[in-house]
Amino acid sequence: MNQRYYSFSQFLKDKFGFKVYKIPIDAGFTCPTRDGTLGYSGCTYCNAQSFSLPTFLAYRQTGRTKTSVYDQIQYGKKLLERKSTKFLAYFQPYTNTYADVKFLKKVYDEALLDPDIVGLCIGTRPDCVPDEVLDLIESYAKKCQVWLEYGLQSIHNKTLLRINRGHNFAQFKDAIKRTRNRNIFICVHIILGLPDETKKDMLETVKTLAKMDIDGIKIHHLQVIKSTNLAKDFEKKEFKTLSIEEYIPLVSDIIELLPPNITIQRLVGEVLEDDMLIAPKWNLTKSEIVSRIEQELTRRNFFQGLKFKNLKNNVLKPKF
Repeated sequence: MNQRYYSFSQFLKDKFGFKVYKIPIDAGFTCPTRDGTLGYSGCTYCNAQSFSLPTFLAYRQTGRTKTSVYDQIQYGKKLLERKSTKFLAYFQPYTNTYADVKFLKKVYDEALLDPDIVGLCIGTRPDCVPDEVLDLIESYAKKCQVWLEYGLQSIHNKTLLRINRGHNFAQFKDAIKRTRNRNIFICVHIILGLPDETKKDMLETVKTLAKMDIDGIKIHHLQVIKSTNLAKDFEKKEFKTLSIEEYIPLVSDIIELLPPNITIQRLVGEVLEDDMLIAPKWNLTKSEIVSRIEQELTRRNFFQGLKFKNLKNNVLKPKF
């Protein structure tokens, strides 16, 4: 591995021997914090209209968001045909395990009707994976590569309450425990810059995850989006977002703490460039931000895992 961190593109090349891209899919799911089970307003920062992976945006602009999973895949393939011939079906918006097993099987099966789909990536929450759902997902993991992407955001319960996640850290640990040893790859999402969190809080989240049995991590920066409860708090000056000068060294510190076998699937959130974004406005593209992080790693001579050996009770899980 020539990079200073284990990128997801490198992981996929190691596994498949060629480039593989994700195709985002909207299968019509919701969340327990939106359907009345735990509330109606969702997480304070969430506005689904801000999901901004290129294929997802392009597909949504066709006005066909209610079209079948299979049709969405065909559209995504056309957009990516010059980059790859094999793809992962990425069930992205909201909670993609939050339904009965019969419906889940229907949408997952539909994605795999296309022979060019070599795996599933399923975005979900740690409180929405009962054993029967994990049993179903495990059945796919016997046939193809399967990722469960858990939205955690922070290990700190005070923060989870503050952002209206509707679950606690204990539920996350339970979900990870029950997902292990099922041949399912585990990816965890975290957000840097959440209200009231210090740098110490954020690094504590990373240190804790580094010692857990996970396979990947996605690092996002907090973005304040219009029409969210977080936007109201921001307007009241209840918190500040991270500056780019704060973000670059923070992510570099995080990379140093993560074990070398965890693939870093994202270094920064998808940077919004439209009028939905309130803050932070860094005036940099995602690729420019990633480049700056890589430059910082080079300047420091930092590598992923450099400080992982100093963490107590660390765990290195061999890739299956």
